[in-house]
Amino acid sequence: MGIFAKRAAVRQLDEKLERIQNNFENNYKDAAQLNLREFSELFHGMCGEGRLSEKQKAYYSSKLEELDERLKNFTHKDQKPTWI
Repeated sequence: MGIFAKRAAVRQLDEKLERIQNNFENNYKDAAQLNLREFSELFHGMCGEGRLSEKQKAYYSSKLEELDERLKNFTHKDQKPTWI
């Protein structure tokens, strides 16, 4: 695997992380959840293909765990009405 392929992989993951962050900040709950699933699938696929170094795997794995926890109840159905 060449260095350029690894950089492209990292760029794809970083773009997904940026989308998740933007959707989270703008309170786009469904989009943030969708992007998190896409990030997870992309990350696990790249790990399986050997496209990431061990350092990158550790970094993105911790990001995935952090986002999983942060977005756990970030859905419309868990939203509390403000008028109560």
